[in-house]
Amino acid sequence: MDSVQSSQPELAKKARVQVAHPMLAMMGMLIGGFVGMFSETSLNIALPQLMAQLNVSTATVQWLVTGYMLMVGVVLPLSSLITKWFTTRQVILFALIDFAVGAIISASAPGFGVLLFGRMIQGIATGLILPLMFTVAMQIFPPYKLGAAMGMVGLVIMFAPAVGPTLAGIVLGVASWRWIFWLFVPFLVIAFGFAVTSLKNIAEVTRPKVDFLSIILSTVGFGSLVLGVSLASDQGWGSVSVIGALVVGILVLAWYTHRQLNVDKPILNLRAFAIPGFRIGASLVMINFGIILSAMYLLPMYIQKGLLLPVALTGMIMFPGGLMNAIVSAISGRLYDHVGAQMPARLGFIISMVGALMLALTSTQTAIWYVILAHIILMIGAPLAMSPSQTHGLNALTGPIAADGSAIMNTLQQIVGAIATAIATSLLGIGQAAYSATGAHQAAGAFVNGAHYGFYFTFGLALVGFLLALRLPKMMK
Repeated sequence: MDSVQSSQPELAKKARVQVAHPMLAMMGMLIGGFVGMFSETSLNIALPQLMAQLNVSTATVQWLVTGYMLMVGVVLPLSSLITKWFTTRQVILFALIDFAVGAIISASAPGFGVLLFGRMIQGIATGLILPLMFTVAMQIFPPYKLGAAMGMVGLVIMFAPAVGPTLAGIVLGVASWRWIFWLFVPFLVIAFGFAVTSLKNIAEVTRPKVDFLSIILSTVGFGSLVLGVSLASDQGWGSVSVIGALVVGILVLAWYTHRQLNVDKPILNLRAFAIPGFRIGASLVMINFGIILSAMYLLPMYIQKGLLLPVALTGMIMFPGGLMNAIVSAISGRLYDHVGAQMPARLGFIISMVGALMLALTSTQTAIWYVILAHIILMIGAPLAMSPSQTHGLNALTGPIAADGSAIMNTLQQIVGAIATAIATSLLGIGQAAYSATGAHQAAGAFVNGAHYGFYFTFGLALVGFLLALRLPKMMK
Protein backbone atom coordinates (compact mmCIF):
# COMPACT_ATOMS: atom_id res chain seq x y z
CA MET A 1 0.00 0.00 0.00
CA ASP A 2 2.79 2.36 0.95
CA SER A 3 4.61 1.61 -2.27
CA VAL A 4 1.49 2.43 -4.32
CA GLN A 5 1.06 5.75 -2.51
CA SER A 6 4.70 6.64 -2.86
CA SER A 7 4.54 5.96 -6.58
CA GLN A 8 1.85 8.61 -7.13
CA PRO A 9 4.20 11.60 -6.82
CA GLU A 10 6.66 9.78 -9.11
CA LEU A 11 3.93 9.36 -11.75
CA ALA A 12 3.10 13.06 -11.50
CA LYS A 13 6.71 13.83 -12.42
CA LYS A 14 6.59 11.78 -15.62
CA ALA A 15 5.26 12.82 -18.99
CA ARG A 16 2.77 10.62 -20.85
CA VAL A 17 5.31 10.22 -23.67
CA GLN A 18 8.98 10.11 -22.68
CA VAL A 19 11.20 12.36 -24.78
CA ALA A 20 14.88 12.94 -24.05
CA HIS A 21 14.76 16.68 -24.79
CA PRO A 22 11.17 18.01 -24.76
CA MET A 23 12.18 21.59 -25.64
CA LEU A 24 14.15 20.46 -28.68
CA ALA A 25 11.18 18.31 -29.74
CA MET A 26 8.94 21.39 -29.54
CA MET A 27 11.27 23.81 -31.33
CA GLY A 28 10.28 22.80 -34.87
CA MET A 29 6.59 23.33 -34.11
CA LEU A 30 7.16 26.53 -32.12
CA ILE A 31 9.16 28.13 -34.95
CA GLY A 32 6.62 26.89 -37.52
CA GLY A 33 3.73 28.15 -35.38
CA PHE A 34 5.45 31.53 -34.93
CA VAL A 35 5.88 31.88 -38.71
CA GLY A 36 2.24 30.84 -39.26
CA MET A 37 0.80 33.33 -36.77
CA PHE A 38 3.28 36.01 -37.89
CA SER A 39 1.98 35.49 -41.42
CA GLU A 40 -1.59 36.07 -40.22
CA THR A 41 -1.00 39.80 -39.55
CA SER A 42 2.32 40.71 -41.20
CA LEU A 43 0.79 41.11 -44.62
CA ASN A 44 -1.82 43.63 -43.40
CA ILE A 45 0.73 46.40 -43.42
CA ALA A 46 1.69 45.61 -47.03
CA LEU A 47 -1.89 45.70 -48.38
CA PRO A 48 -1.80 49.34 -49.62
CA GLN A 49 1.47 48.59 -51.46
CA LEU A 50 0.02 45.39 -52.91
CA MET A 51 -3.12 47.21 -54.10
CA ALA A 52 -0.98 49.71 -55.99
CA GLN A 53 1.54 47.25 -57.46
CA LEU A 54 -0.91 44.49 -58.40
CA ASN A 55 -3.66 46.93 -59.44
CA VAL A 56 -6.40 45.37 -57.26
CA SER A 57 -9.15 46.91 -55.10
CA THR A 58 -9.54 46.76 -51.32
CA ALA A 59 -12.32 44.20 -51.79
CA THR A 60 -9.96 41.94 -53.76
CA VAL A 61 -6.81 42.35 -51.67
CA GLN A 62 -8.67 41.33 -48.48
CA TRP A 63 -8.68 37.76 -49.84
CA LEU A 64 -4.99 37.53 -48.91
CA VAL A 65 -6.16 37.76 -45.29
CA THR A 66 -9.54 36.00 -45.39
CA GLY A 67 -8.39 33.23 -47.77
CA TYR A 68 -5.47 32.40 -45.48
CA MET A 69 -7.66 32.26 -42.37
CA LEU A 70 -10.32 30.27 -44.24
CA MET A 71 -7.79 27.53 -45.07
CA VAL A 72 -6.58 27.48 -41.46
CA GLY A 73 -10.20 27.13 -40.31
CA VAL A 74 -10.96 24.33 -42.80
CA VAL A 75 -7.86 22.27 -41.91
CA LEU A 76 -7.96 22.73 -38.11
CA PRO A 77 -10.88 20.36 -37.39
CA LEU A 78 -9.23 17.68 -39.53
CA SER A 79 -5.98 17.73 -37.55
CA SER A 80 -7.12 15.06 -35.06
CA LEU A 81 -8.08 12.69 -37.91
CA ILE A 82 -4.85 13.39 -39.82
CA THR A 83 -2.70 12.48 -36.76
CA LYS A 84 -4.47 9.10 -36.62
CA TRP A 85 -3.44 8.40 -40.23
CA PHE A 86 0.11 9.79 -40.15
CA THR A 87 2.77 10.12 -37.46
CA THR A 88 3.27 13.44 -35.68
CA ARG A 89 6.68 13.74 -37.31
CA GLN A 90 5.26 13.16 -40.81
CA VAL A 91 2.50 15.76 -40.32
CA ILE A 92 4.86 18.46 -39.00
CA LEU A 93 7.51 17.82 -41.69
CA PHE A 94 4.83 18.00 -44.38
CA ALA A 95 3.42 21.22 -42.86
CA LEU A 96 6.85 22.92 -42.79
CA ILE A 97 7.61 21.90 -46.40
CA ASP A 98 4.10 22.99 -47.41
CA PHE A 99 4.57 26.41 -45.79
CA ALA A 100 7.96 26.89 -47.44
CA VAL A 101 6.50 26.00 -50.86
CA GLY A 102 3.60 28.42 -50.30
CA ALA A 103 6.02 31.17 -49.20
CA ILE A 104 8.21 30.68 -52.29
CA ILE A 105 5.15 30.73 -54.59
CA SER A 106 3.91 33.96 -52.93
CA ALA A 107 7.36 35.59 -53.03
CA SER A 108 7.77 34.92 -56.75
CA ALA A 109 4.11 35.48 -57.75
CA PRO A 110 3.69 37.34 -61.06
CA GLY A 111 0.15 38.44 -60.18
CA PHE A 112 -2.58 38.45 -57.53
CA GLY A 113 -4.01 35.01 -58.36
CA VAL A 114 -0.72 33.19 -57.82
CA LEU A 115 -0.03 35.21 -54.66
CA LEU A 116 -3.42 34.19 -53.24
CA PHE A 117 -2.75 30.54 -54.17
CA GLY A 118 0.54 30.66 -52.26
CA ARG A 119 -1.17 32.23 -49.24
CA MET A 120 -3.82 29.51 -49.14
CA ILE A 121 -1.14 26.81 -49.26
CA GLN A 122 0.48 28.48 -46.25
CA GLY A 123 -2.91 28.41 -44.46
CA ILE A 124 -3.01 24.60 -44.77
CA ALA A 125 0.34 24.38 -42.95
CA THR A 126 -0.72 26.70 -40.13
CA GLY A 127 -3.94 24.70 -39.67
CA LEU A 128 -1.85 21.55 -39.14
CA ILE A 129 0.82 23.02 -36.86
CA LEU A 130 -1.33 25.07 -34.44
CA PRO A 131 -3.33 22.25 -32.79
CA LEU A 132 -0.33 19.89 -32.72
CA MET A 133 1.70 22.39 -30.69
CA PHE A 134 -0.82 22.09 -27.85
CA THR A 135 -1.30 18.33 -28.23
CA VAL A 136 2.41 17.48 -28.28
CA ALA A 137 3.21 19.82 -25.35
CA MET A 138 0.55 18.13 -23.21
CA GLN A 139 2.06 14.71 -23.99
CA ILE A 140 5.82 15.26 -23.68
CA PHE A 141 6.02 17.58 -20.65
CA PRO A 142 5.39 16.27 -17.14
CA PRO A 143 2.36 17.74 -15.30
CA TYR A 144 4.48 19.98 -13.06
CA LYS A 145 6.06 21.63 -16.15
CA LEU A 146 2.91 21.76 -18.24
CA GLY A 147 1.85 25.27 -17.15
CA ALA A 148 5.15 26.76 -18.27
CA ALA A 149 5.06 24.77 -21.51
CA MET A 150 1.52 25.88 -22.40
CA GLY A 151 2.42 29.46 -21.47
CA MET A 152 5.30 29.25 -23.95
CA VAL A 153 2.97 27.98 -26.70
CA GLY A 154 0.42 30.69 -25.86
CA LEU A 155 3.09 33.38 -25.98
CA VAL A 156 4.10 32.26 -29.49
CA ILE A 157 0.49 32.43 -30.67
CA MET A 158 -0.11 35.92 -29.26
CA PHE A 159 3.35 37.50 -29.71
CA ALA A 160 3.84 36.57 -33.37
CA PRO A 161 0.75 38.38 -34.73
CA ALA A 162 1.45 41.27 -32.35
CA VAL A 163 4.92 41.99 -33.77
CA GLY A 164 4.00 40.99 -37.34
CA PRO A 165 3.13 44.51 -38.58
CA THR A 166 6.24 46.07 -37.02
CA LEU A 167 8.73 43.58 -38.47
CA ALA A 168 6.94 43.64 -41.83
CA GLY A 169 7.04 47.46 -41.77
CA ILE A 170 10.83 47.37 -41.30
CA VAL A 171 11.17 44.91 -44.21
CA LEU A 172 8.95 47.04 -46.45
CA GLY A 173 10.98 50.13 -45.53
CA VAL A 174 14.09 48.66 -47.18
CA ALA A 175 12.72 46.10 -49.66
CA SER A 176 9.59 44.98 -51.52
CA TRP A 177 6.65 43.01 -50.12
CA ARG A 178 8.12 39.84 -51.65
CA TRP A 179 10.80 39.79 -48.96
CA ILE A 180 8.18 39.23 -46.26
CA PHE A 181 7.70 35.76 -47.78
CA TRP A 182 11.39 35.14 -48.49
CA LEU A 183 12.02 35.92 -44.81
CA PHE A 184 9.89 32.91 -43.80
CA VAL A 185 12.05 30.37 -45.63
CA PRO A 186 15.24 30.30 -43.45
CA PHE A 187 13.12 30.03 -40.28
CA LEU A 188 11.19 27.13 -41.81
CA VAL A 189 14.46 25.39 -42.78
CA ILE A 190 15.67 25.70 -39.16
CA ALA A 191 12.30 24.38 -37.91
CA PHE A 192 12.57 21.46 -40.33
CA GLY A 193 16.02 20.60 -38.94
CA PHE A 194 14.69 20.53 -35.36
CA ALA A 195 11.70 18.38 -36.41
CA VAL A 196 13.90 15.86 -38.27
CA THR A 197 16.37 15.44 -35.41
CA SER A 198 14.23 15.76 -32.28
CA LEU A 199 10.51 15.20 -32.93
CA LYS A 200 8.99 11.75 -32.39
CA ASN A 201 5.50 10.38 -32.76
CA ILE A 202 3.24 10.91 -29.75
CA ALA A 203 0.04 9.19 -30.86
CA GLU A 204 -0.87 5.76 -32.20
CA VAL A 205 -1.52 5.57 -35.94
CA THR A 206 -4.86 3.70 -36.13
CA ARG A 207 -6.10 4.85 -39.58
CA PRO A 208 -9.83 5.04 -38.73
CA LYS A 209 -12.60 5.35 -41.31
CA VAL A 210 -12.67 8.80 -42.94
CA ASP A 211 -15.99 10.66 -42.96
CA PHE A 212 -15.55 12.29 -46.37
CA LEU A 213 -19.06 13.75 -46.39
CA SER A 214 -18.40 15.72 -43.18
CA ILE A 215 -15.13 17.03 -44.64
CA ILE A 216 -16.90 18.18 -47.81
CA LEU A 217 -19.76 19.78 -45.85
CA SER A 218 -17.33 21.62 -43.54
CA THR A 219 -15.25 22.94 -46.46
CA VAL A 220 -18.25 24.00 -48.57
CA GLY A 221 -20.19 25.45 -45.62
CA PHE A 222 -17.41 27.58 -44.12
CA GLY A 223 -16.07 28.45 -47.58
CA SER A 224 -19.46 29.67 -48.85
CA LEU A 225 -20.03 31.76 -45.72
CA VAL A 226 -16.66 33.51 -46.00
CA LEU A 227 -17.10 33.86 -49.78
CA GLY A 228 -20.51 35.52 -49.37
CA VAL A 229 -19.30 38.05 -46.79
CA SER A 230 -16.15 38.77 -48.82
CA LEU A 231 -18.07 39.32 -52.09
CA ALA A 232 -20.27 41.86 -50.30
CA SER A 233 -17.29 44.26 -50.26
CA ASP A 234 -17.37 44.44 -54.05
CA GLN A 235 -20.93 43.56 -55.07
CA GLY A 236 -23.03 44.83 -52.16
CA TRP A 237 -25.02 42.87 -49.60
CA GLY A 238 -28.10 42.71 -51.81
CA SER A 239 -26.45 41.06 -54.82
CA VAL A 240 -27.58 37.61 -55.98
CA SER A 241 -24.06 36.18 -55.62
CA VAL A 242 -23.73 37.32 -52.00
CA ILE A 243 -27.19 36.16 -50.92
CA GLY A 244 -26.74 32.87 -52.79
CA ALA A 245 -23.35 32.14 -51.18
CA LEU A 246 -24.64 33.01 -47.70
CA VAL A 247 -27.77 30.83 -48.11
CA VAL A 248 -25.68 27.90 -49.37
CA GLY A 249 -23.23 28.37 -46.49
CA ILE A 250 -25.97 28.44 -43.83
CA LEU A 251 -27.84 25.43 -45.27
CA VAL A 252 -24.70 23.31 -45.68
CA LEU A 253 -23.45 24.20 -42.18
CA ALA A 254 -26.88 23.25 -40.78
CA TRP A 255 -26.51 19.88 -42.52
CA TYR A 256 -22.93 19.58 -41.19
CA THR A 257 -24.08 20.40 -37.64
CA HIS A 258 -26.88 17.83 -37.81
CA ARG A 259 -24.42 15.19 -39.01
CA GLN A 260 -21.85 15.96 -36.30
CA LEU A 261 -24.55 15.61 -33.63
CA ASN A 262 -25.72 12.25 -34.96
CA VAL A 263 -22.61 10.30 -36.01
CA ASP A 264 -20.71 8.10 -33.58
CA LYS A 265 -17.32 9.74 -34.16
CA PRO A 266 -17.81 13.39 -35.25
CA ILE A 267 -14.93 15.43 -36.67
CA LEU A 268 -15.98 18.26 -34.32
CA ASN A 269 -18.03 17.21 -31.29
CA LEU A 270 -20.50 20.10 -31.33
CA ARG A 271 -22.32 18.63 -28.32
CA ALA A 272 -19.86 20.76 -26.35
CA PHE A 273 -22.10 23.77 -27.08
CA ALA A 274 -24.82 22.19 -24.95
CA ILE A 275 -22.65 23.05 -21.92
CA PRO A 276 -23.34 26.71 -20.95
CA GLY A 277 -19.82 27.43 -19.64
CA PHE A 278 -18.21 26.32 -22.88
CA ARG A 279 -20.83 28.04 -25.03
CA ILE A 280 -20.25 31.42 -23.36
CA GLY A 281 -16.45 31.02 -23.24
CA ALA A 282 -16.18 29.98 -26.91
CA SER A 283 -18.48 32.83 -28.01
CA LEU A 284 -16.36 35.38 -26.11
CA VAL A 285 -13.17 34.01 -27.70
CA MET A 286 -14.70 34.28 -31.19
CA ILE A 287 -15.90 37.85 -30.57
CA ASN A 288 -12.48 38.79 -29.20
CA PHE A 289 -10.71 37.38 -32.23
CA GLY A 290 -13.07 39.38 -34.45
CA ILE A 291 -12.13 42.56 -32.52
CA ILE A 292 -8.39 41.96 -32.91
CA LEU A 293 -8.48 40.90 -36.57
CA SER A 294 -10.81 43.70 -37.76
CA ALA A 295 -8.74 46.37 -35.97
CA MET A 296 -5.40 44.91 -37.09
CA TYR A 297 -6.67 44.90 -40.67
CA LEU A 298 -7.98 48.49 -40.66
CA LEU A 299 -5.32 50.29 -38.60
CA PRO A 300 -2.23 49.89 -40.84
CA MET A 301 -4.24 50.95 -43.89
CA TYR A 302 -5.66 53.97 -42.02
CA ILE A 303 -2.15 55.06 -41.03
CA GLN A 304 -0.85 54.76 -44.61
CA LYS A 305 -3.86 55.90 -46.66
CA GLY A 306 -5.56 58.19 -44.12
CA LEU A 307 -2.61 59.83 -42.37
CA LEU A 308 -0.38 59.37 -45.48
CA LEU A 309 2.57 58.08 -43.43
CA PRO A 310 5.27 55.76 -44.84
CA VAL A 311 5.07 52.00 -44.30
CA ALA A 312 8.19 51.73 -42.10
CA LEU A 313 6.80 54.37 -39.72
CA THR A 314 3.47 52.49 -39.72
CA GLY A 315 5.24 49.44 -38.33
CA MET A 316 6.85 51.50 -35.57
CA ILE A 317 3.54 53.15 -34.67
CA MET A 318 1.98 49.72 -34.22
CA PHE A 319 4.85 48.29 -32.16
CA PRO A 320 3.82 49.64 -28.69
CA GLY A 321 0.32 48.17 -29.08
CA GLY A 322 1.75 44.86 -30.29
CA LEU A 323 4.15 44.73 -27.33
CA MET A 324 1.31 45.54 -24.92
CA ASN A 325 -0.74 42.71 -26.47
CA ALA A 326 2.06 40.23 -25.71
CA ILE A 327 2.55 41.50 -22.13
CA VAL A 328 -1.15 41.47 -21.22
CA SER A 329 -1.57 38.03 -22.85
CA ALA A 330 1.17 36.65 -20.62
CA ILE A 331 -0.45 38.16 -17.50
CA SER A 332 -4.16 37.62 -18.17
CA GLY A 333 -3.89 33.82 -18.15
CA ARG A 334 -2.75 33.90 -14.53
CA LEU A 335 -5.57 36.24 -13.54
CA TYR A 336 -8.07 33.44 -14.06
CA ASP A 337 -6.50 31.41 -11.24
CA HIS A 338 -7.05 34.26 -8.78
CA VAL A 339 -10.25 36.05 -9.84
CA GLY A 340 -11.93 33.83 -12.46
CA ALA A 341 -13.12 35.00 -15.88
CA GLN A 342 -15.88 37.44 -14.95
CA MET A 343 -13.84 40.50 -13.93
CA PRO A 344 -11.07 40.32 -16.59
CA ALA A 345 -13.56 39.62 -19.42
CA ARG A 346 -15.93 42.46 -18.52
CA LEU A 347 -13.09 44.92 -17.93
CA GLY A 348 -11.32 43.78 -21.10
CA PHE A 349 -14.34 44.42 -23.31
CA ILE A 350 -14.96 47.85 -21.70
CA ILE A 351 -11.33 48.84 -22.39
CA SER A 352 -11.67 47.48 -25.95
CA MET A 353 -14.73 49.69 -26.48
CA VAL A 354 -12.73 52.76 -25.38
CA GLY A 355 -9.86 51.91 -27.77
CA ALA A 356 -12.19 51.22 -30.73
CA LEU A 357 -14.14 54.44 -30.09
CA MET A 358 -10.91 56.46 -29.97
CA LEU A 359 -9.92 55.03 -33.36
CA ALA A 360 -13.39 55.83 -34.73
CA LEU A 361 -12.89 59.51 -33.76
CA THR A 362 -9.67 60.00 -35.76
CA SER A 363 -9.17 62.26 -38.80
CA THR A 364 -6.59 62.93 -41.50
CA GLN A 365 -4.81 65.24 -39.05
CA THR A 366 -4.82 63.06 -35.92
CA ALA A 367 -1.57 63.16 -33.94
CA ILE A 368 0.57 60.01 -34.01
CA TRP A 369 0.64 59.78 -30.20
CA TYR A 370 -3.18 59.59 -30.16
CA VAL A 371 -3.21 56.67 -32.63
CA ILE A 372 -0.52 54.86 -30.59
CA LEU A 373 -2.49 55.42 -27.38
CA ALA A 374 -5.76 54.18 -28.92
CA HIS A 375 -4.02 51.06 -30.24
CA ILE A 376 -2.38 50.40 -26.84
CA ILE A 377 -5.75 50.70 -25.07
CA LEU A 378 -7.36 48.30 -27.56
CA MET A 379 -4.45 45.87 -27.12
CA ILE A 380 -4.87 45.95 -23.34
CA GLY A 381 -8.58 45.23 -23.52
CA ALA A 382 -8.72 42.41 -26.08
CA PRO A 383 -6.06 40.07 -24.58
CA LEU A 384 -7.29 40.85 -21.05
CA ALA A 385 -10.60 39.22 -21.96
CA MET A 386 -9.20 36.52 -24.25
CA SER A 387 -7.29 34.06 -22.06
CA PRO A 388 -9.71 34.00 -19.06
CA SER A 389 -12.66 33.49 -21.45
CA GLN A 390 -10.83 30.64 -23.19
CA THR A 391 -9.88 28.96 -19.90
CA HIS A 392 -13.45 29.34 -18.59
CA GLY A 393 -14.81 27.64 -21.70
CA LEU A 394 -12.32 24.76 -21.72
CA ASN A 395 -12.62 24.15 -17.97
CA ALA A 396 -16.37 23.62 -18.41
CA LEU A 397 -15.65 20.45 -20.41
CA THR A 398 -14.84 17.14 -18.73
CA GLY A 399 -14.34 13.61 -20.00
CA PRO A 400 -13.77 12.65 -23.66
CA ILE A 401 -15.45 15.80 -24.96
CA ALA A 402 -12.74 17.96 -23.36
CA ALA A 403 -10.33 17.06 -26.17
CA ASP A 404 -12.70 18.64 -28.73
CA GLY A 405 -12.96 22.01 -26.98
CA SER A 406 -9.67 23.47 -28.18
CA ALA A 407 -10.23 22.28 -31.78
CA ILE A 408 -13.71 23.85 -31.84
CA MET A 409 -12.44 27.16 -30.46
CA ASN A 410 -9.44 27.36 -32.79
CA THR A 411 -11.53 26.48 -35.83
CA LEU A 412 -14.35 28.92 -35.17
CA GLN A 413 -12.09 31.82 -34.18
CA GLN A 414 -10.27 31.55 -37.52
CA ILE A 415 -13.58 31.50 -39.42
CA VAL A 416 -14.97 34.40 -37.37
CA GLY A 417 -11.68 36.28 -37.87
CA ALA A 418 -12.03 35.86 -41.65
CA ILE A 419 -15.68 36.97 -41.57
CA ALA A 420 -14.90 39.98 -39.31
CA THR A 421 -12.12 41.07 -41.69
CA ALA A 422 -14.48 40.76 -44.66
CA ILE A 423 -17.22 42.77 -42.91
CA ALA A 424 -14.67 45.47 -41.96
CA THR A 425 -13.64 45.62 -45.64
CA SER A 426 -17.27 45.97 -46.74
CA LEU A 427 -17.89 48.76 -44.22
CA LEU A 428 -14.69 50.47 -45.37
CA GLY A 429 -16.08 50.60 -48.90
CA ILE A 430 -19.53 51.77 -47.73
CA GLY A 431 -17.93 54.57 -45.68
CA GLN A 432 -15.80 55.70 -48.65
CA ALA A 433 -18.86 55.75 -50.91
CA ALA A 434 -20.85 57.76 -48.34
CA TYR A 435 -18.03 60.34 -48.16
CA SER A 436 -17.87 60.65 -51.96
CA ALA A 437 -21.67 61.01 -52.12
CA THR A 438 -21.35 64.29 -50.19
CA GLY A 439 -19.41 65.77 -53.09
CA ALA A 440 -16.01 65.64 -51.37
CA HIS A 441 -13.09 64.33 -53.42
CA GLN A 442 -10.21 63.97 -50.94
CA ALA A 443 -8.98 60.35 -51.14
CA ALA A 444 -7.49 60.40 -47.63
CA GLY A 445 -10.69 61.85 -46.18
CA ALA A 446 -12.78 59.16 -47.92
CA PHE A 447 -10.55 56.41 -46.56
CA VAL A 448 -10.70 57.80 -43.01
CA ASN A 449 -14.50 57.93 -43.20
CA GLY A 450 -14.51 54.31 -44.38
CA ALA A 451 -12.15 53.31 -41.56
CA HIS A 452 -14.56 54.94 -39.08
CA TYR A 453 -17.34 52.61 -40.28
CA GLY A 454 -15.01 49.66 -39.71
CA PHE A 455 -13.91 50.81 -36.25
CA TYR A 456 -17.55 51.29 -35.21
CA PHE A 457 -18.00 47.62 -36.15
CA THR A 458 -15.05 46.78 -33.86
CA PHE A 459 -16.75 48.83 -31.13
CA GLY A 460 -20.00 46.93 -31.74
CA LEU A 461 -18.22 43.59 -31.33
CA ALA A 462 -16.70 44.76 -28.03
CA LEU A 463 -20.15 45.88 -26.82
CA VAL A 464 -21.66 42.48 -27.69
CA GLY A 465 -18.73 40.82 -25.91
CA PHE A 466 -19.33 42.91 -22.77
CA LEU A 467 -23.06 42.11 -22.73
CA LEU A 468 -22.29 38.41 -23.10
CA ALA A 469 -19.61 38.61 -20.38
CA LEU A 470 -22.34 39.75 -17.95
CA ARG A 471 -23.50 36.11 -18.03
CA LEU A 472 -20.17 34.84 -16.69
CA PRO A 473 -20.47 33.53 -13.12
CA LYS A 474 -18.41 34.74 -10.19
CA MET A 475 -15.39 32.66 -9.25
CA MET A 476 -16.21 29.96 -6.74
CA LYS A 477 -14.18 30.35 -3.55
